[in-house]
Amino acid sequence: MILFISGRTDICAFYSTWLKNRIDAGYFDVRNPFNPSLVSRIYASDIDLYVFCTKNPIPVIPLLKEIKKPIYFMVTLTGYHKDIEVNVLNKKEILESIKELSLILGKKNVLLRYDPIFINDTYTIDYHIKAIEGLMIELKDSIEEITFSFLDIYKNVRKNYKDINPKVLKDDDYILLSKRFKELSNKYGIKLKTCFEDEVLKFGFLKGECISKELAFRLTGKSFKKWKERDCGCREIVDIGQYNTCNHRCKYCYANYDEESIKKNISMHDPNSSLLIGHLKETDIIKVRRK
Repeated sequence: MILFISGRTDICAFYSTWLKNRIDAGYFDVRNPFNPSLVSRIYASDIDLYVFCTKNPIPVIPLLKEIKKPIYFMVTLTGYHKDIEVNVLNKKEILESIKELSLILGKKNVLLRYDPIFINDTYTIDYHIKAIEGLMIELKDSIEEITFSFLDIYKNVRKNYKDINPKVLKDDDYILLSKRFKELSNKYGIKLKTCFEDEVLKFGFLKGECISKELAFRLTGKSFKKWKERDCGCREIVDIGQYNTCNHRCKYCYANYDEESIKKNISMHDPNSSLLIGHLKETDIIKVRRK
């Protein structure tokens, strides 16, 4: 089993004490987002690989030594400011944490995500190219790959559309980005890949997966099924997060889409609970998940 921490919220940034408690307890309870009375129980003994995804890895770095299984880290770091990424930590601190992760885990096991890319009057194509090159200069000894994607119009994006004010990317824009990305990759020796963006591959972007079958096999020696929920090529994962619980409040986020739910859920978090949000109920049906 590949445990994903997490695509639904930023557990590393905001719920690291809970995570430590669950690692110590040896199991995680996860409420089904589509059937809230159904809870999956995941035992540490069934986990083959821990995959972290965060905008701030700093709180969990001390916990890594307690995990006795392979670890892969994805850190999202973009060029956006507080107008878009409202509560994201200072980017210089995140850069230093990526370097630290690389020293601990090895550069093959730390992935930088520049996600998502959109353009407007402030964040132009030239702006993104300079931002990515700046990251490559800083991290040339700490990472081997960067994955990127383009903005999708999620519910939260529609709500914040005036603030984001995205311009439509034209064919010439994609061609320019593809050309410059190749130049940057050649210059700094860092691959730039896109995940789940097949419609733009015709412009010359390099296709990749965040959690490829080759990566999973390298880290675990095991083969995993393709992820059914997304036709991106990534391996199947088990997410322990919960939607509408991330306090970064990024205006392009897909996992946050209801402000009242965010406030309510955060207030219900108990680091001593087996669930990320709230507690088990007598009416809950708990099923052990083995894969």
